[in-house]
Amino acid sequence: MKRRIIAALFVAIGFTVAAAGSHAEGAMETTYNITPDGVAIGGWDTVAYFTQDRAVEGSSEFSHDWEGATWLFTSQENLDLFIGDPEAYAPQFGGWCAYALSTGEYAAEVDPGEAWTVHEGQLFLNWSDRVREQWLRYNVDHGIAVGRDNWAEVIPQIQDGSVQFSRKAESPWNQVSN
Repeated sequence: MKRRIIAALFVAIGFTVAAAGSHAEGAMETTYNITPDGVAIGGWDTVAYFTQDRAVEGSSEFSHDWEGATWLFTSQENLDLFIGDPEAYAPQFGGWCAYALSTGEYAAEVDPGEAWTVHEGQLFLNWSDRVREQWLRYNVDHGIAVGRDNWAEVIPQIQDGSVQFSRKAESPWNQVSN
């Protein structure tokens, strides 16, 4: 019951289920959450969450292509750390909202600058800071386990283009950068 109420809250705060952004174009070569121009997690440095304990926007000066996405970093050191073990630094659930995957089988946008958590050495992203707080109040370990089960169902849907995506109307993920 609590999950249904929380899911209804997503709708109430403007959670829009739509095929938008780069993943709307049918079958995809990556399951990672990318911008229309192929940048993973909106260009945020995925290593900085671990090494600096904060969200930092990456630079195209330090970029690396991995798993069909371009990953940006703030320094050569962070780039080298990622290249050495990308799976240790890449966000769980392909960088899609951990809370959304813990409550259902869909891929929801995230706010990597504000709504992130490193839990037991793994990075999880969420829709907003408010959703992140809700996810943390929920049994996180149980949510991760359920999310992993749901993620296994979502991966082939992303790959074949049939997944339902949730995007914010004003999302930078909907804009191709110049």
